[in-house]
Amino acid sequence: MDRIRNRCFLMFAVVAAAVGVLAAGQADRWVKVRTTADSEQVGYEAWRAMDGDPQTMWHTQFGSADPPCPHEFVVDLGQSRLVGGFSYLPRPGGGNGTIRDFELYVWDAGETPAIREGRMPSPQDARETEGANTGRMPVLRGRFSEGSGWNVVKLDKPVVGRYVKLRALSEVNGRPWTSIAELEIHTPGVKYRSADVFGLVLSRAGNEVELAYMTLQRDLASRGRIMQHAAQTYHPEALIAQGDRDPLDVILRRTAALLDDLQAMGAGDQGPGRNTQYAIRNMQGELGRLKAESEAVDVMEAEARFELFARAHGLQRRIAFANPLLDFDKILFIKRHRATFNHMCDQYYGINVLPGGGLYVLSDPFGDNPKVRDILADTVVQRGRLAGQTLTDGSFLSPDLSFDGKTILFAYVECKGDTSQRFHTDVSRGHWHEQRSYHIFKVNADGSGLEQLTDGTWNDFDPCWLPNGRVAFITERRGGYLRCGRECPTYTLFDMAADGGDIRCLSPHETNEWHPSVTNDGMIVYTRWDYVDRHGCTAHLPWVTTPDGRDARAMHGNFAPREVRADMELDVRAIPGSRRFVATGAPHHGQAFGSLVVVDPRIEDDDAMGPVRRLTPEVDFPETQGGAQVYGTAWPLSEKYFLCVYDPTMQPRAGEQGGGGGRGGYGIYLLDAFGNKVLIYRDPEIACQSPMPLRPRPVPPVMPEMSTRLTEGGAKTRDEGRATSREPQATTAEATMAVVNVYDTLRPWPEDLKARALRVYQIIPMSVPSGDPPHEIGLREPTAGDSVVLARYVLGTVPIEADGSAHFVVPALKELFFQVLDEQGLAIQSMRSATYAQPGEQLVCQGCHEPRHRTPRPAALPLAMRREPSRPTPDVDGTNPFSYPRLVQPVLDRHCVGCHRENADKAPRLDGEPVIKGRQKWYASYHSLVRDYGFWSYGDRMRTLPGRFGARASKLYPMLRDGHHDVKLTDEEMHRITVWLDACSIFYGVYEAEGGAAQLAGQIVRPTLE
Repeated sequence: MDRIRNRCFLMFAVVAAAVGVLAAGQADRWVKVRTTADSEQVGYEAWRAMDGDPQTMWHTQFGSADPPCPHEFVVDLGQSRLVGGFSYLPRPGGGNGTIRDFELYVWDAGETPAIREGRMPSPQDARETEGANTGRMPVLRGRFSEGSGWNVVKLDKPVVGRYVKLRALSEVNGRPWTSIAELEIHTPGVKYRSADVFGLVLSRAGNEVELAYMTLQRDLASRGRIMQHAAQTYHPEALIAQGDRDPLDVILRRTAALLDDLQAMGAGDQGPGRNTQYAIRNMQGELGRLKAESEAVDVMEAEARFELFARAHGLQRRIAFANPLLDFDKILFIKRHRATFNHMCDQYYGINVLPGGGLYVLSDPFGDNPKVRDILADTVVQRGRLAGQTLTDGSFLSPDLSFDGKTILFAYVECKGDTSQRFHTDVSRGHWHEQRSYHIFKVNADGSGLEQLTDGTWNDFDPCWLPNGRVAFITERRGGYLRCGRECPTYTLFDMAADGGDIRCLSPHETNEWHPSVTNDGMIVYTRWDYVDRHGCTAHLPWVTTPDGRDARAMHGNFAPREVRADMELDVRAIPGSRRFVATGAPHHGQAFGSLVVVDPRIEDDDAMGPVRRLTPEVDFPETQGGAQVYGTAWPLSEKYFLCVYDPTMQPRAGEQGGGGGRGGYGIYLLDAFGNKVLIYRDPEIACQSPMPLRPRPVPPVMPEMSTRLTEGGAKTRDEGRATSREPQATTAEATMAVVNVYDTLRPWPEDLKARALRVYQIIPMSVPSGDPPHEIGLREPTAGDSVVLARYVLGTVPIEADGSAHFVVPALKELFFQVLDEQGLAIQSMRSATYAQPGEQLVCQGCHEPRHRTPRPAALPLAMRREPSRPTPDVDGTNPFSYPRLVQPVLDRHCVGCHRENADKAPRLDGEPVIKGRQKWYASYHSLVRDYGFWSYGDRMRTLPGRFGARASKLYPMLRDGHHDVKLTDEEMHRITVWLDACSIFYGVYEAEGGAAQLAGQIVRPTLE
């Protein structure tokens, strides 16, 4: 075994030299080795300690688990070799996990169970077999020198062995972790690299067979991690099975599952429109012969097994392309670079994209000679600001094909002009240069009839054909900014006529939304970021609504903690003939790529993974579980077969928030539920995205529009960058809402509390950038410290009947949430989500955060629904618009300020003098009260615990209720304090600097954006 038997190893050396891994003139041979450790953190796996990159590292688990020292790092050299010592490089800058005391072991395992089973020995195997030639004793004990440089350790006498173990006995600061930036083992004439790193180098050379081989090797090394997802995996064949010894075993097993499924589907002797090479019967025999050959070749015969793998890979491709579902001869897709800024919001701002790419068709995609055609190669724009020009210097996004297969929608940005954000509070204008904004275009599939549908200073993107012929899309036209960071305008769901006119707001939501598509029953499914008084890195999951924007509801998971699931589910699409959906489990601080999932909304939502199954379990969810942004833009062909884009070279930490992460090397693949991934097309120069069959598809049912149009006669006006026809800002239209039973909740209802009224709030979108707002609205909600607290109004209260029902009028196209009040006007229950209604809509809810899959039919018509809807009774001055200076300070001035001034040495200030601490431009009284006596958290970071938040849980309310130094408040004064305590104890009702200054002076000010 002295020679390198696997021809791949020779390729590794050649490719590594080509990319600079080998120094010029270096004579040492490069040998791949296997690495394992007793503990590893996702993103800091054991192989990273020998990947040649000192900026990466192996690190033991941290966070939820911190296993203590000693820790063990084991290297399998592949055969017995002479070991003269080693070199250890601590993590960059030293710090957590840097080893202090260590032991070194070198041994030959002999015929261990691991060798007989053809698998890499685990640390447990090592403990059982070490010392076979050393008497179970370390060959060296020592202590590393302090500092961040290399520690070079030489043995007095070289030792022969196949296995090398570095045992970390302690950490420099006495903490439980161990880390290694780089480990080099000294063998004359040989340099070692982890097997996994070679796969990454080879992938850049474009050899698909080797890429597939090395990707499976990496998965095999991560068997334990992948198997942790077994209960959540869509199909068990996609896992790494216990009997899988090497990539050949995996590909043969998965290909057999694919072939069995195709036969069950009725695939005949010949694939649709294919020649005889795709004959199912012949391929079944070929697969059987390959299986027999694999069983005759020892797992240690790497070269022979790689040759069998290459043959199996070719057969897998032919079998996959014999699928009767591939009854189309063209694939529509785009080419584009990944965005230059990694964040779920920023990725779709036109300022963050590089020019390049286009709109393409791949003809004969499953044949021997596919052809790529640029649809717009010879096309000029026929209508719009860019009339007479070609779309050649910008970037493309989000194509969608009409149901008849004839017309394509897409978004395009020119990548020209000023990149700065334009700040203003004029809701009729956007915030970008028009040449740095995405606009929506339409073109026929043959390249004719190119038209510009939208224009202006907004980003308009993600167009989606609706069954009624209109177009849903995502746009910044609603106005507002996100609440946790930078200059990030909000974009939400709108629709328009097919010619670009009659633009309407479907969603006045105050935070971002993404990727509309049409469900099989004609609804719109899209992703919404929904975090009212919650942490910003939660709740960006699927919602559904009617095509006219009614009855918007979360599909599942709206209150799931992020650590138990993917941060986001993006690119949600209905699976044909199914109730299930496919989606991408993507990161918050990244882009729309990650691990693919299948969602079944019929399964009860458990605030975790209940309705969700992992289609690609080998890739952990990015950010929440440390996975990489590997998959994206899946297009379902059935419940088991999908088109998607895939780049296995994406690394777990690549694409985190900010710049960098690469432009992406995504190719178009045919993916199945068994784990097979077959390349259809890749451009080595630029990423592919959004593949879909270029053919007609069934039109889902057309749902009638039930909401009232705001424009007389439904007049349609072409968009010229002006204000639109259904604006949340301008409407005075109304809708009605009803609740069947407010006592129907997920969390226990306090037995001694009776619901008497519903407080109706309007949420105010953030009208200024949150990175440096003029002032803080108030002290941030304790579980949502990353985000500016929402400004809100109290629109009023409506009665709740004895059976828990309510029926009332609300303003249309305003974002609302509700609180249930007791007889004294204290909140018992509160929403931490938001809702709205279209003009004329009649919206009914079962309860308050009730179990979604348990909707009992009432025995009788609820009492509130037997009468006309109530109109909200307005609340006291200072609640609409909200203003602490007008709501609370008058009570303090009347009853508290004088006494507290007289006892200033013992009592906190309660006067209304502005005290400015950075952005905390509040009254002295607010500073004194809010942190210790103000709003008390909702009792849970995701949902509200009834009766355990706000005034009812605060220190201030019982103090005043029971009498504080003979202070007796009137009912109205007590009510004012109560409302403030229930409303997150905010100070301002506006975000703007001018309005804030006016409110600070006690004036009535309304916000510029509602």
